[in-house]
Amino acid sequence: EEERRRKTGEKGRELFGADWQRTENETKVCKALEKVAQEIGAKSITSVAIAYVMQKAPYIFPIIGGRKVEHFHSNLEALDINLTEEHIAYLESIVPFERGFPYTFFGTADGDYNGLYKNAGHFDKWPLQQAIRPVTSNAN
Repeated sequence: EEERRRKTGEKGRELFGADWQRTENETKVCKALEKVAQEIGAKSITSVAIAYVMQKAPYIFPIIGGRKVEHFHSNLEALDINLTEEHIAYLESIVPFERGFPYTFFGTADGDYNGLYKNAGHFDKWPLQQAIRPVTSNAN
């Protein structure tokens, strides 16, 4: 895709950096999204990425946009994609994700609460709520 963008002059957005080209980690994630898209029959890696974000946790509603009709079609396709736990685990294994502050201060869902919180009182751990998933089994 980057070669096509170079040839057409379309390039990409340069909002957060001087270079629109993908980093090594971004390239790894794109290849992983391509693999999952092929497995489930999705037409776009964008659809898989949006489906991943929506199915990762409850109450997630990505604010998405697009400049082209194909962006709109990818956004709609994401609503029909149902990723398996294996797909999600595979995508998360490609590049480590560090949540950073303030999330690391609170503790983790898998681990224990921060010592300051434990000194303040007793906390009951509740199971994490599951995200809403599409009714269909995969993309059309």
